[in-house]
Amino acid sequence: MTSLSEMGAIFAMQGFNGLSVFCVLLLMALGLAIIFGQMGVINMAHGEFLTIGAYTTYMISTLTESYAPALMPYYFFIAIIVSFFIAGLVGYGVERVMISRLYHRPLDTLLATWGLSLVMQQIFRSTFGPKEVSPTLPEWLMGSYQPTDLIDIPINGLFLVGITLVVTSIIFYLLFRSRWGLQVRATTQNRIMSNAVGINTKRVDRMTFALGCGVAGIAGAAFTTIGSTGPTSGSLYIVDTFLVVVFGGAQSLVGTIASAFSIAQTQSVLEFFISGSMAKVITLSVVIIILMIRPQGLFSVKVRK
Repeated sequence: MTSLSEMGAIFAMQGFNGLSVFCVLLLMALGLAIIFGQMGVINMAHGEFLTIGAYTTYMISTLTESYAPALMPYYFFIAIIVSFFIAGLVGYGVERVMISRLYHRPLDTLLATWGLSLVMQQIFRSTFGPKEVSPTLPEWLMGSYQPTDLIDIPINGLFLVGITLVVTSIIFYLLFRSRWGLQVRATTQNRIMSNAVGINTKRVDRMTFALGCGVAGIAGAAFTTIGSTGPTSGSLYIVDTFLVVVFGGAQSLVGTIASAFSIAQTQSVLEFFISGSMAKVITLSVVIIILMIRPQGLFSVKVRK
């Protein structure tokens, strides 16, 4: 029989696995919360920006391994930055060409971005093939850390937690300590008055959409440390991501963090006792019941229209 210490160790490692899922969900949800909270845009293609980041990391890994193997220990940091900028640039272009023409038409935006997600998935399939691929991770990301003889924590999970802390801190600084963040919050509170005092709200929208997509690109780079990448990898996270944003409160970053942690840890702990599919069903059911009682989510922000 399994001893209590062994059960505790397994339970602790299961909780850490939930922490890894929380990190990917949070990075995805932060980008979506910025876009939805600021612009009211339901971006069904948000998952594909995760895929952009993941494929970018894979390409940089392949090129580095082929042409500059001496840089293999360092390429992942470059891949994170490049993934952010490529996903952000694609997002900027999407906002300028398509999203900017669909403001105040949420259903049209939903359908347009859903169609965009299908187009992007086909582009990925035609470019990289239908099979899943994985980058070659640096050696320092392999292996595990053992605080005790029974607990075994993957190093790539610790790295994922570190990335999430850094990105979350930067986003909070940009939104609450920078001039651009002040413009974003002013536009969210009262768009008409923001225009009246000289804030270029169209530029704020474009940069906000680009930032949200860029953060999803970072989530894609982080995702490669725990899973392989295929054309539909991003779409597997989009439902959970929307659930995190709605459950936490669409315009609250603090609520997004609390929601992502609650959902990821609840599902992970339940998987310790029951199957993964049943754990997901129970988690979603609990979230739905809470939303029926509190439709505005865990945290709400007052917005003037």
